[in-house]
Amino acid sequence: MTPLFRTGKSSDDAYQNNQSDNRQAVHSSEYSGAEIYCDGACSGNPGKSGIGVVILLHGSKEKELRISEYIGEATNNIAEYTSLIRGLTEAASSGTKKARVFMDSELVVKQIKGEYKVKNENLKLLWVRAMKLIDEFDKFEISHVRRELNGEADSLARSAVEGSKKR
Repeated sequence: MTPLFRTGKSSDDAYQNNQSDNRQAVHSSEYSGAEIYCDGACSGNPGKSGIGVVILLHGSKEKELRISEYIGEATNNIAEYTSLIRGLTEAASSGTKKARVFMDSELVVKQIKGEYKVKNENLKLLWVRAMKLIDEFDKFEISHVRRELNGEADSLARSAVEGSKKR
């Protein structure tokens, strides 16, 4: 995993051309913190959107939480950020001070790390919310993973979109 180090970089820092880290995320029983798998889905772009989040809490409070939620009309990038914000919110409310996030959205991961600029005004608002939540953790890491390694969150997000079509 490639950790996010707090270096005071802003979203306006220059883009750095780094390769994404595609190593498989491994559940570790020795890790005391939250492992958060996030994904957003969209039917059309913009279109009906949903989020999927899987949170594995390790330590004294071993717990798993799965979220599949319809978020209305949105772009795919908004759905991705919304899944991250929801995952961070739930992890922070559990009291954990360490979080590892895994997402298949290279854009969101690189924007959070400060490697890509956040140009879209709607995404800037979500980026600010995510960064405020990240500041609540003593240790935070975010990694880009291949889509097939984020399957459960992807399935939850797609289920939320599909469920909205039945309404």
